[in-house]
Amino acid sequence: MSPHRGEPRPLLLLTGAGGMLGGMFRLRMPAYYELHACDHAALDITDAARVNELVERLRPRVIVNCAAFARVDDCEQSRELALRVNGEGPGILARAAHQVGAVLVHISTDYVFDGCKKAPYVEEDAAAPLSVYGLSKLRGEQAVAASGLTRFFIVRTSWLYGPGGGNFVETIIRLAKEREELRIVADQIGCPTYTRDLVLAVFRLLDTPRHLDVGQNGDPYGIYHFAGAGQCSWFEFAEDIVTLLRRHEPGPAVKRILPIRTEDYPLPAARPRWSVLSTEKYQRLTGAVVPHWRQSLQDYFEARFA
Repeated sequence: MSPHRGEPRPLLLLTGAGGMLGGMFRLRMPAYYELHACDHAALDITDAARVNELVERLRPRVIVNCAAFARVDDCEQSRELALRVNGEGPGILARAAHQVGAVLVHISTDYVFDGCKKAPYVEEDAAAPLSVYGLSKLRGEQAVAASGLTRFFIVRTSWLYGPGGGNFVETIIRLAKEREELRIVADQIGCPTYTRDLVLAVFRLLDTPRHLDVGQNGDPYGIYHFAGAGQCSWFEFAEDIVTLLRRHEPGPAVKRILPIRTEDYPLPAARPRWSVLSTEKYQRLTGAVVPHWRQSLQDYFEARFA
């Protein structure tokens, strides 16, 4: 989506800029974009009047939505808020994007699936969320698709971690320093994803050669899956995190990591037991290689402890 010589830089409106993923977008955004970043205080995506006013005034070329109510268990107790932020907000952004001819990128989740499939989920698989969070994110996808906007990318991802936010990697690092024993669920399988990799994938989608072929058959828009290559359980993920921690910091307190069943660690929100995402569609479109989750985790540690 790079502009031609002498053209102004395309404006990218980023929502949810204060969160973990939004922070990585700000860090990794290509220089040929002009950025207008909004955290929740600057833009509540459920406020249609404010969204419409801002989008009409700025007239961005691209809107990237990282705003979300992402605390999965809290969504169970705050159903209306989750459905408003995750379900209605993306539709409000999509309708505003349609009015000014912008492309919308909306980030969704593997939790739209029930985990009953034992092969990687493809984009066409039927959604059947188990939790309020998963339902609210599915409603957001549906709101985007029903908005009248045709130029959108819905990117489903999974097990996201990165700097600047609460996530499984940072939780395990903290607990490994505090406790001698960790008990980690071993019967949920998915794909850890580094925020850096997801952000780069989004910009590759935006840079696809057919990106500007508006209205032509075979355009690249629609739903895509992106997650780290390979798969693991939360238990295996934790083992790798602790192994890397020992390389970078001497003497964490943890001595044992024990595998447990989901039933041994009950949480308010049900999780899919299997939520591995196929990235074949993304790879076919972009020609990009998806980094293996173990390599990306090593990269994260090297950056974190540099």
